[in-house]
Parts: sequence; structure tokens; C-alpha cells
Amino acid sequence: MDHEAPADAGVEATVNAGDIARLADVGRAAVSNWRRRYDDFPQPVGGTASSPLFSLPEVEAWLRRNGKSFEVSQGDRVWQRLRASADDLRLGEVIREAGAFLLYVQRDPGGWKRLARSADLAVRLPRAVAEATGDLFPGAASSVEPGLLRLVAAMAERHGAAATFEFLCERYAEAHSRRLALTRPDVAALMTRLACAEARTVLDPACGMGTLLLGAAEIMTGPAGEADGLRLLGQDINETAAALAALRLLLSGRDARIVPGDALRHDAFPPERPVDAVVCDPPFNERAWGHEDLVGDPRWQHGMPPRGESELAWVQHCLAHVRPGGLVAILMPAAAASRRPGRRIRANLLRAGALRAVFTLAAGGPDLWLLRRPEPGERGPATIVVGDAGDDPESVERCWRAHLAETEPPRGGRVVRIIDILDDEVDVSPARHLSPRVDTRGFPAARDRFREVSAALADGLPDLEVLTGGGAGWDVSWSTVAEMARSGLVTIRHSPLRALPDGDAPEDGEDGVPVLTADDLAAGVTGAAPARRIPLAPGLVAVRPGDVVASALTARVVAADGAVLGPYLSLFRVDPGKVDPEFLAGFLRYAAGGGRPHPGSGRVEARRARVPQLPLTVQREYGAAFRRLLALEDGLREVAAAGEALARLGVEGLVGGRLRPRG
Repeated sequence: MDHEAPADAGVEATVNAGDIARLADVGRAAVSNWRRRYDDFPQPVGGTASSPLFSLPEVEAWLRRNGKSFEVSQGDRVWQRLRASADDLRLGEVIREAGAFLLYVQRDPGGWKRLARSADLAVRLPRAVAEATGDLFPGAASSVEPGLLRLVAAMAERHGAAATFEFLCERYAEAHSRRLALTRPDVAALMTRLACAEARTVLDPACGMGTLLLGAAEIMTGPAGEADGLRLLGQDINETAAALAALRLLLSGRDARIVPGDALRHDAFPPERPVDAVVCDPPFNERAWGHEDLVGDPRWQHGMPPRGESELAWVQHCLAHVRPGGLVAILMPAAAASRRPGRRIRANLLRAGALRAVFTLAAGGPDLWLLRRPEPGERGPATIVVGDAGDDPESVERCWRAHLAETEPPRGGRVVRIIDILDDEVDVSPARHLSPRVDTRGFPAARDRFREVSAALADGLPDLEVLTGGGAGWDVSWSTVAEMARSGLVTIRHSPLRALPDGDAPEDGEDGVPVLTADDLAAGVTGAAPARRIPLAPGLVAVRPGDVVASALTARVVAADGAVLGPYLSLFRVDPGKVDPEFLAGFLRYAAGGGRPHPGSGRVEARRARVPQLPLTVQREYGAAFRRLLALEDGLREVAAAGEALARLGVEGLVGGRLRPRG
């Protein structure tokens, strides 16, 4: 447990619910429960109603008072102080200033140690940072209090300047996940492996925070860590993101030049000085990308991109900046492979031999396009390779390597003749050219399951006698359920819940209870504890084995213990010496709609349900028959589901060529 008081108490650090959960090593639901259950839990000091912020010292004090184990790491203290020092819109600038300061500390550690002892640190520090960073970041460290920078320096001394800044960037990306479009780490690693293995200069014209360029640097560095001669270039329209990318690369010891600006309208890197490889994760579906301003631009060697095809502008921008024989790896929306306005450019890319591969990385996109700028006079290829990564992203690399070696691609990939694509659509979507991805290994099991559940139906039929003539009908008295309740034969309870609580459900080990819902009742989940859990609260109705639980559509006898009634459910607890629960459940089901064309819709209908007054032994005979008929209904649903699964696998297997008739 960390009780260390933060040095240089300046702006008070704040935390959100996710931060508290991380500090206390619990789920977010536990924090929500604490806020509801404990009146002394700290009140928000900022943020919004949906994302409140709490004072870190107040949260620490509350955790100690309530015996909750927690640990506030040095990094978390630094991050929370930095985040509290500026509003959300300026947080990126604060992180940039901290990064520039870290670059100064890394480049001149002795100078920082001398400066840290001076009385006028706040005055001298901005000048020292500017001198050490070559005026790359003017104004850096001017708005972050010196005491907070001392904490940053202490963390860097322990973990290193680069690792410290990476930690702060990770926290920043988490805090702004809805505003920042970050390339998935596994996708970034795949792109750089494919495009940058033999490169010495790499460009990312939409670099964001530099994820792809950092990945390229790792690929380009030799086994011994040799990085001499490597050059990383980047541009991004977001000035803060570009600055963070530059700092990440410089702090990691890379030779990098990152320029803020719109690469399509204001290209910072002349195509006359091409690079070895380009990697790019551009913005998708941008309408205002400069269509009117860029008519006739020399980059559009394969056609003027239509207004709605900004991604094809990025493709040609990347191709214009790579040397002949150099590779481009670019992420594209799935629709870019088939949209009609872009078909002429796609056709020209294919005819020129520039587009070499298209891989689907996930259902619905994005797709990965691999392009190669042709050598002068080079004869273009006759084929391209397409593939679907499915749940194995590494299959993309295997497929590409096989294509380069002119061998058969592994499962999930296919070599397609370009002449077969050059039709009216010029559709390069992998799904258009691949057989459906069908795992027919499950077909035998599905067939056996269907046979099993269908065979069990006949065995479960109750033996019912058909009455005719004078013996047909009832010759007994009837009572409503409400009358049975007044006589003490049945106790009726209703759920106080009108809806399930919002937010995350309690996790295992946290305060919470399984809740039985109407969906559980319809699906027959009454023999085990339901999966859904809700926080404990006063007034909840507990369910016991043998209770009859009814919704507006059905009623069942519950066999499991420990759950509570969910919204709009009613409980009927019988006197087992006088009423059989299965007998009562059968008549309640009928009242709720079983066998009637217009089912009831509320609790009043259940209280009005009429039940014949029969001896307990006779009730049990009827109850057993009701139970077997209910099992038949459940079995029919199971047979239908098993039959649908079997039919789907069969059709997909026949269409995909993985199943065939026996003859």
C-alpha cells in the first residue's frame, strides 16, 4: 500500500471511476457500488455527470478508512497531477510540454540537475528546454508548474525519459480514446513488417501520435540494434498529435522529422525525394479533403479522385512519395474496394501493376492494401493476392510471403487474375473472390446434436387419455389464484424492479446477486443461477426452489436457489402440503397465453387465473403432465435451433466446396 504524500502540492490530482478501479484492483462495477452504498464516498469535484472526476487525496483517504487495499504508482501520481493541471482541451499541450522537458532532461541531465537547484527555475526552464530541443517546441514547459516537472523528472530518473513519456502518452490516449484514431498495435506491427523490412527511409503522411513510425523503427533496426542511416518522416493535420509523435521518436533515439499540416493540401515532403516505404492509416470518409483545390495535381497519376473517395487520394499520395520498387501499406475502408465512383482508379492501379494485395483484417473493415510503385519499363504482374485474416492476422503475412515466392497461398488467401477483375465493377474486395470462410468441422457434431434432441422429443410425451361422452370436462369447484392467496394456499410477491440497473454488472467476488429475468424464464433458465447479476439492494424478492415464477407470457417452477426476481415478474409460493407447484404453473401458463389466441399481458391476469380444486395426489399427476408438455415445448425450440445450425453449416459447406453429397 502506497501512503507517500505527493511532493510539491500544487493542483490537486483528480481521478475518474476507471482510475479508481485500477488503483484498487477492482472492476468498474465495484466503484459504482461503492458510490451507491456508501454515503461518505467522495463527491465529484469536476468532469461531467456521465464521467465525473474525484479528488485523488479524498479517494485515498476513503479507501484507507474502509480497509480497501490500493496502490498509487509513481506514474499514476504524475499522470493525475498533469491531467488536473489543464482542462481536457489543453491536456495534449500539457503532455507535449512535459515531453519537451523530458527531451531536455535526456539531452542535458547535468544541466537539469544544476537548474533544479536554482531559485528562479520557472524563469530559466523554458529557455533551457528551447535551447536543448533546438526550438522544436517553442513555449514548451512554460505552463507546467516546476513542482510537477520535478515529479516528471523523478519518474524519468527511475524509468527512463522515453518510458516515462510512453506511459503519459498511453494514459492520454485512454483519456481521449473517442477523439484519437489510433492504429491497433497488432495491425501496426503487421503493416510495418510487410512494408518496412528492407527500408531505410519511411514516411507516414497521416502519422497521428506516431504509432506506425515507431513500429517501422523497430523493424528497420538491425538485430544488433543498429539504427544509423534510418530516417523517419511524418506529417499530421493535428498539431498536438504531430508534436507527440515527434517527441516519442526523438526520445527513443530515432532520427525523425515530423511536420504538422494537411498532407494532401500542404505536402511537407516533396515527391522528388522519394522514400523506401510508406505506411499510412488515413482518415476515412472525409468529404472536405481538398477536391476542388487539387484538380490537376501531379500526384493523381491514376486518375482524379472523386469527391467521395478521399481514400484513393491518400493511396496516390503515398505512391507518389515512394521510390520505384518501394512498398506502400495503407489501411482502407472495406467499401473502397468496390464503390463505383472509384472503379476507374482501381482499374488503373491494377493495369499499372501498382496494387498488389488486398486483405480484410476484420469483418466490416478495415482492409489492408499493399501497393508497389512500378520500376520504369517494368512489366506488370498478371495477378494480385486477396485474403481474409479472419481471427488470425498473421495469416496475412504468410499469404503475402507465399505470393512473393509464387507458391500457393495458405487457407484464407487466393491469387486472382487481374483480367478477371477488370469488369464493370473492378471489385477488389476479398469477399468477392474468396469462397465463404466456413468451418465445416462442426457439421458432424451439429448433425449428431440434431438427431439426439429430435429423438428425445418422442420419449418425453405424456400418456394422456382422451375423454369422450359424459366423462369429458370438469366436475369440481374452481378457485382463482387470488382466492387461493386469501386462503393461505399461495403467497404472492411481485418484483419491485421496473428495469435492470444501468452500468456494469458486479463482477465475481463483488457484492451482487443473480437476477432472474423474463428472458431467463422464457428460455428455461430456472435450474441454475442466472448469469446476470445486480447490486444488492433493499426490497429485492428472493426466489427459493419450488417457487412458481410467472411473467406476462409464461410460468415455471424454479429449481435453483439464490436468485432474485427481475423486472415485471411475480412469485407464487405454494403450501406444498396442499398445492402442487407444477400443477399451479400449468394453469398460470395457460392464463398467460398457453393455448389461447390472445395471451394476457400483466400481473392481474395471473391473479385471475382459475385453478380446479383437486386432491394433492391428483394435482401431482396433472403437474407431471404439465411438466412433460413444457419440456416438449423446450425440446421443440432446441430442435429448431439445432436444425437451423445444421442447415446453415450444410449450405455453407456445399457452397464453399468443403462438403459434398456422398453419391
